Amino acid sequence: MSREPDDSGADWPPVSVIMPARNEERHLRAAVGQVLAQDYPGAVELVVAVGPSEDRTEEIAREIDAADDRVRVIANPAGITPSGLNVAIKEAAYDVIVRVDGHGILSAGYLRRAVEVLRATGADNVGGVMAAEGETPFERAAARAYTSPLGLGGGRFHVGGEPGPVDSVYLGVFRRETLEKLGGFDETFVRAQDWELNFRIRAGGGTVWFTPELQVTYRPRPDLRALARQFYLTGRWRRVIGRLHPGTFNIRYLAAPTAVAGCAVGIVAGLLGLLAGIPLLVAALVMPAGYLLCVLAGSVLAGRGLDSRAKLWLPVVVTTMHMSWGLGFLLSPRSLAPRGSGAARTP
Repeated sequence: MSREPDDSGADWPPVSVIMPARNEERHLRAAVGQVLAQDYPGAVELVVAVGPSEDRTEEIAREIDAADDRVRVIANPAGITPSGLNVAIKEAAYDVIVRVDGHGILSAGYLRRAVEVLRATGADNVGGVMAAEGETPFERAAARAYTSPLGLGGGRFHVGGEPGPVDSVYLGVFRRETLEKLGGFDETFVRAQDWELNFRIRAGGGTVWFTPELQVTYRPRPDLRALARQFYLTGRWRRVIGRLHPGTFNIRYLAAPTAVAGCAVGIVAGLLGLLAGIPLLVAALVMPAGYLLCVLAGSVLAGRGLDSRAKLWLPVVVTTMHMSWGLGFLLSPRSLAPRGSGAARTP
């Protein structure tokens, strides 16, 4: 077991926190503030990669930069998350790289504990729980769906669990040498770039380690349209990962597209049966009806403790997540990321 560093600061490695930010006016100050408030004994810098935004994100970032010499703001002209992460990694000065998003709030002691676990396990990437929290009734419903098996399945970084090696974690604390060896994040992956990178870490013999002690507060999308778009795009890109890296799908990832296909077949067959007077085809409506009943029943159980308005939103949110993700997965074109492109190649 590795020796624990003392609190003098001399034995704690300096840490570079990298933060892609685009259209994050609402949450950026809180996200940056919690990074700078960490009680980490060693040196900490924060590199904020700002993409072209439609709000005051860049102005707020520049104000923070001017007020604290630990912060540097750089441009991310491409505007997408993986390019922002890569330009921030290149600008980062230190060998421990901590990813935080512009709407993520680190828990107290996050950096200290992450470095301890990184040293103790020898892992290449360490991460924890995506602790979703909402502010409006809709966001609270979305947050509950994020942290329930009903919404996103049983992944440990969503619902918690025992520490140990996993397929992927939320955000991550990396060794620079690992990122440089693998070529960083694959910029062809507009979404799911973290899962894709973690796959390459594991394929190269490295370890991705989960610990529930590391928690990051996540702010869900603010409305149904934004949530649907997020999950549709995530489903599209998760299918791409499966094409580039065969064998990475499991039942959890196939559940949503199966539900979409089943509901679509049931609705079409049922309507045809009603029009043609064929009872056997009408019976196919049991598939979408059964799905909706399962969602409603699950939402009653998962919604315990929510306020009444959030409870009403919960089945709508869950259905939107499932249908959008599944539809994106099923409609994902083969041309989205050609095999062997960029960093996506398995080492």
